[in-house]
Amino acid sequence: MTAHDTHPESPFPEFMAEVMAGAEHFAHRQHVHLTFLVIRRYGTSMAIGLVSNGIQMVARYAGAPQKYNATVSRAWVELIGHHVEHSAATDFETFAAHNPELLDKRLLTRFYRSATLACAEARTGWIAPDLAPFPWNAADA
Repeated sequence: MTAHDTHPESPFPEFMAEVMAGAEHFAHRQHVHLTFLVIRRYGTSMAIGLVSNGIQMVARYAGAPQKYNATVSRAWVELIGHHVEHSAATDFETFAAHNPELLDKRLLTRFYRSATLACAEARTGWIAPDLAPFPWNAADA
């Protein structure tokens, strides 16, 4: 079974190939880049499912399904999506230069307690931020 077998219609492998073309490892920057590309093409709402399913598929294929965290995946897509919606950047390098905080893989700790992100519920489903609301929800808090 290949990564393509589970979701043959998914555009995820195409985005992954583009992001990995010049990279040695799939690290945080590549996660952000991939998410940026998916959001630019499909919008944040659709990107949540596409990116989450793709990352989960990659984790399973790599033999490390326990590394997938549904809350972390969705939170990153929402954060990146918020910045994409407020950016005129059409390429990732410009976007990253204007949004360096997104390249800090500890960014979620501004919004979540570590214990919250580590819990079983966060790994399998969505948990809203428990330290501070996301910027677009701050007026509601």
